[in-house]
Amino acid sequence: MCQFFSCVSDGKANVMYFDWELRKKCLSGEIKYSPDSHTSIADYFGYKGAMEDNLNKYEYNPLTKVFTIDQINTKDDSKRVKRICEGLDFKKIVPQLIIKQVVHPFKNKNRKRVTKKDLELLRKWASVWYSVGASVRYSVGASVWYSVGASVWNSIKTSVWDSVRASVWYSIKTSVWDSIKTSVEASVWNSVGASVEAYASSFFNIEYKEGENPFLPAIDLWEKGLVPSFDREKWRLHGANGVVWEGKI
Repeated sequence: MCQFFSCVSDGKANVMYFDWELRKKCLSGEIKYSPDSHTSIADYFGYKGAMEDNLNKYEYNPLTKVFTIDQINTKDDSKRVKRICEGLDFKKIVPQLIIKQVVHPFKNKNRKRVTKKDLELLRKWASVWYSVGASVRYSVGASVWYSVGASVWNSIKTSVWDSVRASVWYSIKTSVWDSIKTSVEASVWNSVGASVEAYASSFFNIEYKEGENPFLPAIDLWEKGLVPSFDREKWRLHGANGVVWEGKI
C-alpha cells in the first residue's frame, strides 16, 4: 500500500506528486485519484497504462525523514529525488500537517506522582471515553481523515505507533497484567490505543465540530509523560516507572 508522501520521477529527477490543490480535488471527488498511489500520480501526469513502468517510485515520510525506494524502473535518480523530498515545503502539500518530533511519554523518568491538573485532564478524557467508548479511536481517525485523506492520516498514525508501541505496551502490560482479569484486557488495550490515536491527532491543525480538539486531554497527558488506561472499573495513569495513579473517576 502506498504511503504518504508518495512521488514518481522520470529518471532525471523530474518529480511528480499531488500537492494540496490536487489533494483537495481528490477529497471533493472532483478528480478520481488516490493522491498517494503511484499509479494515480503516474496516470494524472500522463503516464497511463504501461507507460507507468517508465517511472521510478518513491516514498518519503516527513516525520521520520525516511526515504524509501519503492521501484527503480529507469535511470536511478534516487539520490537527487531524496534531496528534493527533504527540501519540500509540506505546507504546500498538506497545510494541516504539523511536522514535529514524536514524543515518547515514558522518556520522562521523573514522573512518579500525579498532580491535580493531571487528574483534571484524566476526568476530561474519561468524559470523552464515556460518551463514545471504544469508538474514540474511530472518531479521531474520522475527523482527521475527512480533512486530509486516508493515506495521510494512516501514515502519520503509523509513524507514531511504530515510534512508541513496543515500549509503551510492554510497560503497561507488565505493570497491570497481574491485577486485571482476562475479560477486561480488550478494554485496557482499547483505551491505550485511543490515547495513541488521540496523540496522533496533535500532528494536524484541523477544525472539529466541537470547536476545540476534543482529544486534547489525552494529548496533554501524553506530553506530560502519562498514558491512561481503563479496565471498565478503574482508570490508571501509567508513567515511566509503572502505574502512578489508579482509581475511579
